[in-house]
Order: sequence, then structure tokens, then C-alpha cells
Amino acid sequence: MLKEALLGSRQDFTKGDLNRAILLLAIPMILEMCMESLFGIVDAFFVSRLGADAMATVGLTESLLTLVFGVAIGLSMSTTAFVARRIGEHDNEGAANAAVQSIILGILVSLVVAIAGVTSAPALLHIMGSSPAVEANSRYTQILMGGSAAIFLLFLINAIFRGAGDAALAMRTLWLANIINIILDPCLINGWGPFPKLGVLGAAVATTTGRSIGVLYQLWQLGSGKNRITVRANQVRLNPTVMWRLLKVSITGILQFLVATASWMALVRIVSIFGSAAVAGYTIAVRLLIFTILPSWGFSNSAATLVGQNLGAGHPQRAEDAVYRTARLNMIYMGTVSILFVFFPQIFISIFSHDPAVSAPATSCLRTFGLAYLSYSWGMVLTQAFNGAGDTITPTLINLLAFWVVQIPVAYILAIHFQMGPRGAFWAVPTADLVFTTTALIMFKRGSWKKQKI
Repeated sequence: MLKEALLGSRQDFTKGDLNRAILLLAIPMILEMCMESLFGIVDAFFVSRLGADAMATVGLTESLLTLVFGVAIGLSMSTTAFVARRIGEHDNEGAANAAVQSIILGILVSLVVAIAGVTSAPALLHIMGSSPAVEANSRYTQILMGGSAAIFLLFLINAIFRGAGDAALAMRTLWLANIINIILDPCLINGWGPFPKLGVLGAAVATTTGRSIGVLYQLWQLGSGKNRITVRANQVRLNPTVMWRLLKVSITGILQFLVATASWMALVRIVSIFGSAAVAGYTIAVRLLIFTILPSWGFSNSAATLVGQNLGAGHPQRAEDAVYRTARLNMIYMGTVSILFVFFPQIFISIFSHDPAVSAPATSCLRTFGLAYLSYSWGMVLTQAFNGAGDTITPTLINLLAFWVVQIPVAYILAIHFQMGPRGAFWAVPTADLVFTTTALIMFKRGSWKKQKI
């Protein structure tokens, strides 16, 4: 089964053993998400050697990019729902049309992001509370935001593969992109061999190059005719009807993730009040958290695909069973990681920094966020199940409640009013995650998502 999952399975995920279906989808999706998180981990590893200001540049830029990721993930979530539903209905033509319209939409949105990033990078960093030394590295921000088309297409085309059930293709795309990034990162940062020494800018060039090569591989696979979904030349055209249906689901999907990601921007803005060392420590801890949470997104994405395909095939009970089984597996994984982060955070932080001013807030952040893992493991799967069904409104409302009504006010009150500093901001996260998961479980049990039409 492991071999089949890695090479690509041809199983019909609306029939047969459900546990097998979950693992055939989850294994490559977990490895895909591990590869996605490696972009940040590799950058953090090499850039951390350049000092706190360079690391703060990466952290603040990543906070800005969370908005980009929010839009990309929102679009990709609706894309997965559309493609999975059409595949479950055995409508391959409809799945291909949805894929083309999502790619066109992603390119249009990425142009707006690229223009804003290239022309306004120093101002955007200043808004985030950067120091003059950080703003001097604004070309790093320009390169990453200017190359946002690669970010959008990487997310969207992988969402197409996942919705169709070709999870192994999405996994291989991220493997390729990361191999390029891992090779180029130290060469361009340090000037190894024939490469110029670009410092922190080299990390941006390496990451954008790796992502771009990954996109070229995706486009080749879409047109190859060897996979579950194939886009032919005569299908590459604007289809207003399909575009509008996709856009209606995408708008609330984008809003859903913007609500969540913007709250993290607000959180790092609160942390930045306490200086570059606090931001650098927060950045290191968050990179480690992302590295461990993204595999959990692999479980969640498998649940979304199974929900979409089984609703399309007329099997709502099988869709519900898939969600609960996936959530239990996710809880086992995240519970294990939680133990490591709560009791042994220094082991992981020491990989990136031995500076006490940086490692102290990083350790506090990692330990505190680790406490939220058990509850969040269920919340992630449940909200992705809503998205896989095409119900993007419910998770949006849940995010508003958890991240803006709870997380940001609690972070500000604890950090500023009670003078707990960064530690106060960190404690707002497990509080919000508990509200997030409890609300998601209540809404999921109501069952209205089973009647969603897209």
C-alpha cells in the first residue's frame, strides 16, 4: 500500500475499504506538506546565520506572505472541492474545465500581488513594525512577492491533483521544487562556487526558482494525458459560467483564510513591539510549528478529497465516516509532536540559534503552541471537511470567532495590559484553538454540509 501511495493509486475512492482510501491519499499528501514546509525551514536554517535583522526580515516577509498564502489556499480549497465533486460524478470534462478556470483566476490575482510587492516592499515592512536595518533588506520581500505567480500556481495545480485523487503528483512536484531550493539556498546566500554572494536576497531567489520549476513540472503533467485529470489545448479558454461558480465558492474561501492569516499578521505585529530578537525567536518557532502542522494538513486534505468525491457519488455517510477516522489519525500524530515540543523545545530551537535573546522567546513560543496541538488536530480536519463539501461560509465564521474575537484581543491584553510581553501573545493561541475546534465539532454534527451543492 505504501508503494501504491507513493507511485500513485488508481483506486476509486468512493468504493472499497475506507481506511485504505484514507491512507492512499494521506501518505502522499503528508509528504507533500512536509516538502512545502521545507521551503521555510531551509531558508530559516541558512538565513539565521546572518543575524537577527536578516531573520526578522524573513519573519516579517513571511507574515506579509501569509495574505498571499491565504488567497492561494482559499482558491485552491474551492478548486479541490469542484474537481473532487466532478470526479465523484464521473464528469472528467467538468473537472478539467474547473481546473483551467482556477489557473486563470490564480494568474490574474497574482499579478495584483506582484505589483503591490515590487513597488511597496519597504512601506509594507514598515507597517509591520520593522527597523531601518530590516527595511534595508526589502529586496528579499520584492523578489518573493514579485514571484507570487509561482506560489499561486503551485498551490492551485496541486489542489487540482488532490481533488482528482492524484495526490502522488502533488507530492512529487514539491519534492522537485524543494530539491532545487535546497541546492540553491546555500550557494546564493554564501556565494559558493560560481554563484554570487547575495546574502538574505539569495534565499528569495532560490525559493522562487524552485517554485517556478515545480510549476513547469505541474503544467507538463496536466497536459500529458497519463493522469486522472487531463487538460487539452482546446479547453484552455475562459468559461464565464464555470468561472463564476468557482468564484462564488472562492470568495468566502479566500475570506476564510484571510481572516486566519491576517490574525497571525496582527499577532506578529504585537510581538514586534518587543524588538527584533523577539520577532526572530517567534519566526524560528513558527517555522518549526509549520513544519509539523503541514503534514497534519495532509490528513485534512485527504478528508476534503474524500468528502468531495463521496458527496459527488451520493455517499454522504461514507464522507462523514472518513472525516472522523481521519481526525483520529491526525490526533495521534499531533499528540506525539505536542509531547516533544512541550517537554523538549530547546533541542529543536538549538538547531537554529544559540543566542539567548532569540532562543528564550522561541522556546516559550514552541512550548505554548504545542499545548494547542491536540484540540487543533480535530479542528483542522473538520474545517477542511466543510471546504471539501463546498461549504466555505461555516469555516469562515468559525475563523472570525476564534482568531479575531478571541485570539487577537487576548494576545493584546496579556502582552500589553498584563505586561506579559511575547509570552502573553503566545498564550492567546491555545485559547483560540480550543474555541475553534469546539465550534467546528458542533457545526459538523448538524450535518448541513451534506446538502451543499456546487
